[in-house]
Parts: sequence; structure tokens; C-alpha cells
Amino acid sequence: MNSSADWAILLPGDLVMTPRLRGQVAQARIIAADAGIRHAALMPRAPQLWIGDFDSATPQDLESFGHIPRQRHPADKDATDGALAVQEALRLGAREVLLLGAFGGSPAHVQAHMTQIAALSADGITAMATDGRDEAWGLAPGHHEFDLPPGTKFSLLGFSSLQGLSISGAKWPLRNADIPFGSTRTLSNVVTKRPLSIGLTSGTGLLIASLCS
Repeated sequence: MNSSADWAILLPGDLVMTPRLRGQVAQARIIAADAGIRHAALMPRAPQLWIGDFDSATPQDLESFGHIPRQRHPADKDATDGALAVQEALRLGAREVLLLGAFGGSPAHVQAHMTQIAALSADGITAMATDGRDEAWGLAPGHHEFDLPPGTKFSLLGFSSLQGLSISGAKWPLRNADIPFGSTRTLSNVVTKRPLSIGLTSGTGLLIASLCS
């Protein structure tokens, strides 16, 4: 998000609070997903809801955050705690969703988070995942601008073939290019000026930016 998101979901992966991330969560309403509650102390306000089966929350978590309303789900369910938290945010009217702590943990869960933000973007929801050092944005057809510092390394990954892809503000720009599914052509680019602009005619993808260099 170039400004504060309206909803933030706390996931149990790695998270480093940076000035950029602090601005992104400044006005956000917060939902914690199970062990993601451990990041609550970093937030500008307490989560308004704690969702999950609580199989990964420790007794200390349950005691320290016992004042936060809980929405309990059975362990045998067909969605992750993070997905349930996103669904609740959408039910409450979210149009911008920030997944905090989306990296780290099992590869399957990380991939699920990436797929989820791409799917949200395809549904018209602004969606980003971050650990404070790396950001991943869902990309859907349309024009997108990203306020990333010059020198930021980024890659585009397609969850399908990408048609009519244009990139400006980057070391290797593109204009109306068709990128086959599985291509590595759009990896390892560098932002040269603000904003980084990306246009897409059709397809669904992901922008991954590294802010740690």
C-alpha cells in the first residue's frame, strides 16, 4: 500500500516493523490469525478479533491476549486460519487487505498466501503480503503504480500467461509484451524512478519487491 491499508491480517511468519510498514498499518483495523497474535505488540492498536482453531497459540498467548474477542473454528476445516481472517475482513467491507507475517513458515503456506493475494487482486481487492523487508502485490488487469524507492529489486511472476504487460520506471521496461506462463523474462528487475508503473491487459500475477538492499 502506498498509504495505510484499511485492514491488516496478522499471520505467524516473520515480521520486522519498519517506518514504511508503520505507515502502511497506521489506520488499519486488525484481525489476528491464530499464532499471528504474537505480532500484536508491534501494531498501533490491538486486534479487534482473533480467529483460528488456536492449535498453534501458546498458553502464554492465550493468557496475554485473553481480552481480545475470539472466533473459534474446528481444527478439521477446509480453510487456513489466515484465509478465514481474510474472509472476515471482506465480510466487514475490506477493500484493501495487508497480510503481515506472510513469509516464513512452511513453503505451502507461503505459496497459499501468494496465491490468495493474486486472487484478491483479480476480484478487485487491493492486496499485499509483507514481512517488512519484502512485499508481494497481487496483479490483475489494469494500470498499477507502486511507490517503491529507486534501487529496489523486483520480479513479476505470472499465475497465468500475461498479455499486454507494460513496465515503466524500471531498468528493463516493457511495452505491451505477452509473457508466457512459466517465463522467467520478468525476474530480477530494478526500480529506477517513482512510481513504478505496471499495466496489464489480461492475466493474473504477482509483484515481489525486496526492500532490504
